[in-house]
Amino acid sequence: MEKDLKNSVGIVQTQTLRVVSADDPLVLKSGKTLGPIDVAYETYGILNSDCDNVVLICHALSGDAHVAGYSSPHDRKPGWWDIMVGPGKPIDTDRYFVLCSNILGGCRGTTGPSEINPATGRPYGLEFPIITIEDIVKVQKILVDALGIRRILAVIGGSMGGMQVLQWAISYPQLVESAICVASTARLNAQSIAFDAVGRNAILADPNFHEGQYLDQDPPDRGLAIARMIGHITYLSEQSMRSKFGRQLQRKGQYNYDFNSEFAVESYLDYQGQTFTERFDANSYLYITKAMDYFDLAREYGSLRQAFSHAARRFLIASFSSDWLFTPEQSEEMVFALGAEGKEVTYCNIQSPYGHDAFLLEDRELGALISGFLASTQHQIRTGQPCLSDKGGAKEKLKKSDRGKRIRLDYELIDDLIEPGSRVIDLGCGDGNLLVRLITSKKVVAKGVELDQDLVIHCVRRGLSVLHRDIERGLEEFPNDYFDYAILSQTMQTLRDPEKVVCELIRAAKKVIVSFPNFAHWGCRMQLLLRGRAPQTRQLPFRWYKSPNIHFLSLKDFDRFCAELNIKVEKRIPLGKRKAAPIRIWPNLLASQAVYVISKYH
Repeated sequence: MEKDLKNSVGIVQTQTLRVVSADDPLVLKSGKTLGPIDVAYETYGILNSDCDNVVLICHALSGDAHVAGYSSPHDRKPGWWDIMVGPGKPIDTDRYFVLCSNILGGCRGTTGPSEINPATGRPYGLEFPIITIEDIVKVQKILVDALGIRRILAVIGGSMGGMQVLQWAISYPQLVESAICVASTARLNAQSIAFDAVGRNAILADPNFHEGQYLDQDPPDRGLAIARMIGHITYLSEQSMRSKFGRQLQRKGQYNYDFNSEFAVESYLDYQGQTFTERFDANSYLYITKAMDYFDLAREYGSLRQAFSHAARRFLIASFSSDWLFTPEQSEEMVFALGAEGKEVTYCNIQSPYGHDAFLLEDRELGALISGFLASTQHQIRTGQPCLSDKGGAKEKLKKSDRGKRIRLDYELIDDLIEPGSRVIDLGCGDGNLLVRLITSKKVVAKGVELDQDLVIHCVRRGLSVLHRDIERGLEEFPNDYFDYAILSQTMQTLRDPEKVVCELIRAAKKVIVSFPNFAHWGCRMQLLLRGRAPQTRQLPFRWYKSPNIHFLSLKDFDRFCAELNIKVEKRIPLGKRKAAPIRIWPNLLASQAVYVISKYH
């Protein structure tokens, strides 16, 4: 059948290379040796003259080297991440040279338990040595060296692929410019290990398993299918299963009162299990899931912080809100450790109903994050400067948002208050304009925190390091006085617990710059007095029912707030409506907003 190859890498041929010889076998983490080792891989795009456009993709448990395009004109489906890889796609093959290999222990061309053991002349089966994620990455590194690649712009992977990404960043930081870890974890929790164990036991208990030597007879398809069914349940979310299947019966409107598959979800799992047996090897499933179980960076290096202490410098971590297999909390644990080690880490928890499978489906949000991060990383490598342009993305949405209606006279003043080269965090950074200004004018080391997902994506496209989180959760990953300045610009009045947030900022930063609209301004007073309604001004443009403001404070209120918390007010700068010049007389009446510099008493 004819394929529509528009925006596709087209027909791709998988290549195989022997990277380890029998005479010089690879020493594995277990202490055992393995050789020879062949690796199946695919490449897309062209390596540029500077060799700075290499993107290495690491696949998940059931994936392989065939990421994008078609293996033949007769393929029904393209590669497993075709929505992300190709001309004009987030991982743009017109711009990047993309490499993906089937992992060690796999069953799609790379040496694994289904290959012939040269010592016995029969398939390895269970004689294949136990492997780890570190071993898998070591073989990938040998392939990369064999291909003459000396620099990797980014290593990207989701799920088990994300584990490989973390290992790459730790084992070969001198080679890896950046790491993109999606829907993954630094170690499996007990629940995930339990699911893997049940899947392996289903395979081992299949009467056709024959101690792993089944390749010349009926394979253990039933056990492998059950393992896949169990795994597939963990890839979905309750919400996605409910919306897709509910309690719908597959064919009849009445129950059969037997043990055959009747519900639509049962038939779906049957299908997933059956199709999986047609393309995957049961032994590979055993070995790969065991490698995932063994992966534990904290145990291997003493702590997660120690694991990341000498890792690559730049990370993008992405999770999905409904993923209960590799939860957002597990991603945040990595983000905290990276942040504590001073790494340039960006994090986004993408809202999605698709569970763990979202990394294969959510191409718009995830694609925007990845494409923006790749472009800004390449820009930094080539120019030594962050990419701070404001092109495309959420720009149109930002114009329409309430956030864009505020008059930001405080930006110029905040710029003047910050010393060049400082370490700065902006809480509620919005579209990143203030951070861009500070990076450009003061060469600060900048970090943003923002709750709005679209604004986070927009900031990533601008090359900013930003964390997607509620600022009221605190900054526990950062030690005392980690930042020179923390900025809370036009956000104080929107917080549920201003006391908690300010005390946390005072702990994590040497100085805190706070700006807020003055609700005691004469214009607000006059509207209340003469019109009898909630004020609406240039600084407070929101109607009462659309306003994000939940506290109403004046300059005097904030002075009292600081005094009660024993916070030192270093500077108090009341501002007018249209100019950044301070108000000298009756500030609580005439100032439309104020900027404070506060710190703790020593």
